[in-house]
Amino acid sequence: MSEAARIWVVDDDHGVRFVLATALREAGHEVRAFNSADEALMEIASNTPPALLFTDVRMPGEGGLALLEKLKAAHPRLPVVVMSAYTDVASTAGAFRGGAFEYLSKPFDLDEAVALAERALDEARGIAEINTSTEDVLTKQSDIPPALIGQTPAMRALFRSIGRVAQAPLNVLITGETGTGKELVARAVHAESPRTHKPFVALNTAAIPAELLESELFGHEAGAFTGANKRHIGRFEQADGGTLFLDEIGDMPAALQTRLLRVLAEGEFFRVGGRELIRVDVRIISATHQPLEKRADEGVFRVDLLHRLNVVHLAVPPLRERREDIPLLAEDFIARAARKLGITPKTFGKAALQKLQQHDWPGNVRELENLCWRVAAMAPGERIGIADLGDGLRSRDAGTGWEQSLAAWVTQRLEAGETGLHAKTRERFDRVLLEAALAVSDGHRGRAADRLGLGRNTVTRKLGASRRRRSHKKNDAGL
Repeated sequence: MSEAARIWVVDDDHGVRFVLATALREAGHEVRAFNSADEALMEIASNTPPALLFTDVRMPGEGGLALLEKLKAAHPRLPVVVMSAYTDVASTAGAFRGGAFEYLSKPFDLDEAVALAERALDEARGIAEINTSTEDVLTKQSDIPPALIGQTPAMRALFRSIGRVAQAPLNVLITGETGTGKELVARAVHAESPRTHKPFVALNTAAIPAELLESELFGHEAGAFTGANKRHIGRFEQADGGTLFLDEIGDMPAALQTRLLRVLAEGEFFRVGGRELIRVDVRIISATHQPLEKRADEGVFRVDLLHRLNVVHLAVPPLRERREDIPLLAEDFIARAARKLGITPKTFGKAALQKLQQHDWPGNVRELENLCWRVAAMAPGERIGIADLGDGLRSRDAGTGWEQSLAAWVTQRLEAGETGLHAKTRERFDRVLLEAALAVSDGHRGRAADRLGLGRNTVTRKLGASRRRRSHKKNDAGL
């Protein structure tokens, strides 16, 4: 997570302003909302600009693209995220040509919007640090908490691999499911490498329209295409001397794969519309959740490019394969959330941690982090219980839902101080099992016994015992 920052949200839709501003505040940022571009421009004229700005495209008066142009003219390093419900080529291209950091289509997922804000802030700080002294960079990096956490054998092996590959000037391919933390691994490789004092530049190749990706990677000259009013420095030049992280490399268009291969082979390129040969010294770290070998066999991804990228392969395990790390991650996330939100630190109860470990986490570490931020903000007490987690956690196997329900019931009773629970639970289990089997067998005890794998006499005896216990309870209650 980035440190707390000043963020502005500009949108004439009150609902969008409210929910986005609220989500960003819950992430620990200082947020101001404006209902028009004019209002934001008046404010920025007399105040320090924010660290990040979100703006809608279509608004009364000045539109979002006009606002973007004016902001970039006055504050070229200010990252701007353009939002719109109208994702057409003209608006998207205009936004990126104007220097937008990202184009966010409405309706959007709030967690993704917050994550986008974090990436924008991180990248803005990274570029700003290029001209700082080595001492300043070291000081800032020493304040960053460890990003990768884990004690399982799989994570320890990954840490060892990161330590070894970081020192070698080799390209790295990181694979893993969405949300496993592939960018964190890339940043760790960069931070431990001799390039640590040079820029780390990240680009999600799947998030940028194909027609703009070439310009984003290699830059363009003024007049290279319609709307290219000034020279644009691409990510390769921004990362010169450092590391370029290409996320979701498996989605790169075929034509760009060919050009990227040439750059990797020769270390030089031309900007779009340019004649000046640009030489750069960049380490490439790429990542994907897709099986690139299979895509290469299918002819979708170039085999020779795969070999260039996959000099060293780092595989990030999904969270479900390292469940023992979940308590460590959860406690770290909840502590960081409390610090950012300025609230009393909270801890997970034992039952809640067990529930977290039983979840499959299809969204992996990112899903766990989002949940921790949510419960940090919403849980009323300092100790987080099962009820505070919500009902969105799926069990490890859909067929074992009753086991999870039973575990939750037992935990609740034990925490309430109840004793003799084993006998009571076995009694209820037998009764439910027998009554369900009889219902399916139309009350026929023989067929019910066969289906349960029990003898008829055993079923009769258990039913009698169950009825006698219920009769005694009624008598004791005076019924």
